[in-house]
Amino acid sequence: MTDFSERVEQVSISGIREVFEAAGDDAINLGLGQPDFPTPEHARRAAVEAIEAGEVDAYTSNKGTLELREAISAKHDRDNEFSVPPENLIATSGGSEALHVAIEAHVDPGEEVIFPDPGFVSYDALTRIAGGEPRPVALREDLTLDPAAVEDAITDDTAAFVVNSPSNPTGAVQSEEDVREFARIADEHDVLCISDEVYEHIVFDEEHHSPMAYAESDNVVVVNACSKTYSMTGWRLGWVAASERRIERMLRVHQYAQACASAPAQFAAEAALTGPQDPVEEMVAAFEERRDVLLDGLADMGLETPTPRGAFYAMPEVPDGWVDAVLDRGVVVVPGGAFGEHGKGYARISYATDTETLKEAIEVMREATNAVQ
Repeated sequence: MTDFSERVEQVSISGIREVFEAAGDDAINLGLGQPDFPTPEHARRAAVEAIEAGEVDAYTSNKGTLELREAISAKHDRDNEFSVPPENLIATSGGSEALHVAIEAHVDPGEEVIFPDPGFVSYDALTRIAGGEPRPVALREDLTLDPAAVEDAITDDTAAFVVNSPSNPTGAVQSEEDVREFARIADEHDVLCISDEVYEHIVFDEEHHSPMAYAESDNVVVVNACSKTYSMTGWRLGWVAASERRIERMLRVHQYAQACASAPAQFAAEAALTGPQDPVEEMVAAFEERRDVLLDGLADMGLETPTPRGAFYAMPEVPDGWVDAVLDRGVVVVPGGAFGEHGKGYARISYATDTETLKEAIEVMREATNAVQ
């Protein structure tokens, strides 16, 4: 009898999804990891025009259209301190597939992948699906990842470590000093650094830095996407940037799993990357204002919250029963344990919702806090 693979049996449905499905239809959703802004009009229009012109009816190149890859290459020249030629990029089905091909192409069964805990749920799951061994590393008190902890966790079996800045679920932003250290670790230990930079533009009090800008070897793969920066989560358009030899291996995974990214999404992404960036700036300013509203509300409840410097999440330390009390009152938040063992005792709150709704949710959270303290 055909049974299920051991790799898949080790992976469960995301704890985030379980919370969503348990919530009522009229709940205030502060668990959603997507911006509440529309995709920029010029990006939408580019997709519509490409569809109407019949330009999206066929497969694109496995790597994506040359025009999109040129736009991504120009974006790295413009926004980051490194350059990647178009041939060293693959357009993927969102950042999720980008992470998948990066891990699948570099991790053998039994090899270890180090990642932050609490950290994005896909790091553990994708490691297991590749047959690897997850090696979560606890964060500092400010919820940043300590390079020294990563270096201490490296063994002869380590294939890769993941850096995520700005972070989902914590909103933490790694300092330039930390990022330089991650690059050094990748170089000196000859271990791959997978840098998840999907939230790179949503930064408030710090600046985004990429280990690819500082690495002297090709031991860095950058994962990015249009999903958060341009509010294009549903378009499913991401990419990986790496050296020629690493791209060639990741392409082997991508071409059989996906063939190519959605053609309409590629046209939209090209326009988003090359067009006006005003919508991004407006969105980031709104998120910063909402962050401050949320932080003030949490502090007034007596909940300690490391200040998130980016993304659109906060992770307060919460008393026992707090998450259930909030959920029971019709506000969706995600228990920190969904993001790893060291996330227990925290809750992830997304402030990707309008300010008035956020204020309403804060009052509900205040009631829940009073009820469980």
